Amino acid sequence: MTTVLNVEAVNRSFGERQVLKDVSFSVEPGRLTGFVGANGAGKTTTMRIILGVLAADTGTVTWRGAPISRNDRQLFGYMPEERGLYPKMTVGEQVVYLGRLHGLSAADAKRRTTALLERLELAERAGDPVEKLSLGNQQRAQIAAALVHDPELLVLDEPFSGLDPIAVETVLAVLRERARAGAAVLFSSHQLELVERLCDDLVIIADGTVRAAGSRIALREQHALPRYRIEVDGDAGWIRDEPGVTLLELDGAQAVFDMTAGADEQAVLRSALGRGPVRAFGPVRPSLAEIFREVIQ
Repeated sequence: MTTVLNVEAVNRSFGERQVLKDVSFSVEPGRLTGFVGANGAGKTTTMRIILGVLAADTGTVTWRGAPISRNDRQLFGYMPEERGLYPKMTVGEQVVYLGRLHGLSAADAKRRTTALLERLELAERAGDPVEKLSLGNQQRAQIAAALVHDPELLVLDEPFSGLDPIAVETVLAVLRERARAGAAVLFSSHQLELVERLCDDLVIIADGTVRAAGSRIALREQHALPRYRIEVDGDAGWIRDEPGVTLLELDGAQAVFDMTAGADEQAVLRSALGRGPVRAFGPVRPSLAEIFREVIQ
């Protein structure tokens, strides 16, 4: 897959405080890239540099291999973490207006606004002023504003903040649809379980430095321990006596264990099969939260 957005060795300071240190990662079309880190890690600053709101001190940000132009940024959709809509305008007027700013005709802006608000389950509030909406509905309105011009790159800063579980599922579905249509999506979130469920790729940043980046699957493989889970008929306590095994959890027929270097997990499986049926056996992959804790230490 061809990279469309590339951030290369970006540095940025505010006064004496360096907030980004050689930040490098890429975003591919048709994929959702989760950008995770604690408050103050550098996520929002990086996103603002991508959008041209801030300038990098050094380093480059390119779109399809070239420096990002003003015309390129017309192809981007951005949702800031802070509320960015005009509170007195109605939801429908607001989204149409922003579509027009991105070059849509009045008819196209209205048509896309109607479809988006319907998709985001906000159509009934289209005539309400933004300030009259709940925080969750304001968030959905901001997402509609970022999507109305059908951007090729979506940059979303905490898009799930303030959303109830049903609204989260609605937004997740919309973002997946955009990615399947070929858009590149970069989003930050503190909700690691959501990121893990949604993203194809991950960028983990801490103290202004990228600590890990790559596909979710590859990172889970890279940070995996020689850890396995087995489920058998009967009690699995016998597994503690197997060579090379360190038993971590035992719950009747289920056990989680580590293998020492050079030990053969298949020997454990053969031993289990010799005792009776094996209902499940396989490696235990780390969660995003576990990887996050490991790389930021």
